[in-house]
Amino acid sequence: MKATFQTTWQNLWKQHHRTKDLLNIFSYKKDVDKAAKKREQDSPDTANAPGNDGNEDEKKPNKPYSRAQLIGLLLGPTLFLLTYLFFEPPGLEQNGIAVLAVTLWIATWWVTEALPIPATSLLPLILLPITGAMEGGDVASAYGDDIIFLFLGGFFIATAMEKWNLHKRIALFIIAVIGTSTNRILLGFMLATGFISMWVSNTAAVMMMIPMGLAITAQVASALKGKPEEKDFPKFEKSLIFGIGYAGTIGGVGTLIGTPPNIILAGQMREIFGIEISFATWMMFGVPLVIIMLAIAWLYLGRMAFRTSIKDLPGGREVIQEERHKLGKTSYEEWMVGMVFLLAAFLWITREFFWAGDDALIVQIPGISDGLIAVLAAVLLFSIPAVRAQGGRILSWADSRDIPWGVLLLFGGGLAIAQGFTSSGLSNWLGEQLTVLDGFHLFIIISSATLLIMMMTEITSNTATATMILPVVAALAVALDVHPFALMIPCAMAANMAFMLPVGTPPNAIMFGTGKLRIIEMVKTGFALNIVATIVIVLGVYFLVPLIWGVDLSVFPETLLD
Repeated sequence: MKATFQTTWQNLWKQHHRTKDLLNIFSYKKDVDKAAKKREQDSPDTANAPGNDGNEDEKKPNKPYSRAQLIGLLLGPTLFLLTYLFFEPPGLEQNGIAVLAVTLWIATWWVTEALPIPATSLLPLILLPITGAMEGGDVASAYGDDIIFLFLGGFFIATAMEKWNLHKRIALFIIAVIGTSTNRILLGFMLATGFISMWVSNTAAVMMMIPMGLAITAQVASALKGKPEEKDFPKFEKSLIFGIGYAGTIGGVGTLIGTPPNIILAGQMREIFGIEISFATWMMFGVPLVIIMLAIAWLYLGRMAFRTSIKDLPGGREVIQEERHKLGKTSYEEWMVGMVFLLAAFLWITREFFWAGDDALIVQIPGISDGLIAVLAAVLLFSIPAVRAQGGRILSWADSRDIPWGVLLLFGGGLAIAQGFTSSGLSNWLGEQLTVLDGFHLFIIISSATLLIMMMTEITSNTATATMILPVVAALAVALDVHPFALMIPCAMAANMAFMLPVGTPPNAIMFGTGKLRIIEMVKTGFALNIVATIVIVLGVYFLVPLIWGVDLSVFPETLLD
């Protein structure tokens, strides 16, 4: 019994570390494996030192909790008891107090990592029913939400693309088509990274493109040695690194599966208000903003922040062609993955028009949803034989070990809490406490919410920020009598737009990890883009959302209260 418990506990911590490695959705298998190997090399007793992040306290063997984890372990239940037993604000019922107490406990353990993140994400299944805040079945249903399966299917598609190198082929093709002048190569890398990050993740896209970018800069450095343009080489190198990282961050907001805040927004919008945000409708809103942001970032980096006298890249085309030559001809497996990917993308984009509802233009498919399409794509990938893997298929179940299951539990826990916020009346009560913006113009309200989240996400996880703040701004929308889109959409997008600090997003951390950038350079360069992103988001929400969804942002629809 003791051995079984220890094995289970160690597996939970392994999943915890994987969740941290992949928290912004996904990363390369090799990078995850490297991280795991490094942890094993740093401390052979990693399983016995669960919080091992590189801190000295956490590297000591046979120590179950670091000091921070021990504080969090005790603080979480303490906050829960104090809130549940002694907090009695006017206007908030006991169910709402219970949900608030549970949220404080879970949030404390998430932040301090007192328990593995996936394990903490299971606490709503225990605490919400025990306190009487929600029925157990209602809590459990949040973990099986359609949004969870949309992400799961997206993970499997990304795994297949990475396994057979299709994503690298697509990226190199885009760069080769664009050209190899300094501005064009910067644009090519940004377009390739932005496009890839719409479908796999900003982390994976940037992790793939940075080595290719550095390969080109190395070639350029060699070719420019002893020439007058050599003094401008650091500017070009930095512009390329910044361009790749920023494009990964920007591209992720173009689709629902590109970054966690988008998928959290869709799930909580449906959970709280019953509003369905389809894959295609979000792309109609997100892609134009991505194009605008990429264009501005490209002009800013290439023409302003890092203007250089280098006009063409010596050997740039040769490097790209060499990388493409190494890939060889497109394999059968790549064709199959590409066809499944295009099928899924086509169904996602056309679902509302061709297949869903009584007004379906082609044929009505009962129950079709974005999650159903994603799972269908995953099943196809597990079904199609692979030529290069003898007796194997495009995906095998062994590939699923690299799926971040802990992230899915984190999303499920967030959706359960969001459901508790609504059903208990806590969200309405919080909204009433935040009515300081009442009476201001809608444009000011949207701008204030966007700026607030933009500042928060620079120092906190975008996933955690979106999970915790979206139910609050949903309640604020009710209290201020504005449409939920007016606050929830800009907050979700702002949660992803962190350009200044390495801790803001994984792409920022990857950029900083190249050793080519200083933090002060990231702050200076990213500050301007943060301002631009705020303006683009606010204008996009204010003008584009009413056109796409046909809603009046200045009025809260009474039908949503039913």
